[in-house]
Amino acid sequence: MTYGYARVSSTDQNLDRQIEALKAEGIDERHILCDKASGKDFDRKAYNSLVGTADTAPMLREGDLLIILSLDRLGRNYSEIRGQWEHITNGLKADIKVLDMPLLDTSTSSDNLDRRFMADLVLQILSYVAEKERLSIRERQAQGIAAAKAAGKPLGRPRAEYPAEWEKYYTAWQGGEITATKAMEELGMKRTTFYKLVGQYEDAKPNA
Repeated sequence: MTYGYARVSSTDQNLDRQIEALKAEGIDERHILCDKASGKDFDRKAYNSLVGTADTAPMLREGDLLIILSLDRLGRNYSEIRGQWEHITNGLKADIKVLDMPLLDTSTSSDNLDRRFMADLVLQILSYVAEKERLSIRERQAQGIAAAKAAGKPLGRPRAEYPAEWEKYYTAWQGGEITATKAMEELGMKRTTFYKLVGQYEDAKPNA
């Protein structure tokens, strides 16, 4: 069985481009699972249906194929992506194919071992580069903070304040009850301010 997986980060974003790309691979739309959720972790309903949880059996079986358009649709945390990749390919013994990165393809074929090796190697390299970039950003931030303190400069811009009913509309938006546009209208906020507060709010949440 071949499955497709598509993801966008918020309810007002469109999945059509990913779905069309997956259908072009011959996947029946009934077998394309979609999430509208952040890629910062893997706590997502459709994705968990595919790979299973402690309480539910996975849809993916040995020999099945999971196709995604790009690696960041799977997630944005490379260390967690590697863990999920291991779970799918070695734990569930299914295959993964990333359409916009042909080397990330473990599809069953006569050179399956080579494909798996190359895919695992590329994933390791991507994880290494992403981790190095994270460390580099932290180092630059620390250097900037130290320099600002030494010069007696204020650190950073003031954090935006949340409107009175922020949590109500944020929760409704995340739950798919309203669109981001509707939440902005109700809160009387511009798009840039709304998404700035979303990032600020999610960064401050425990285990975000």
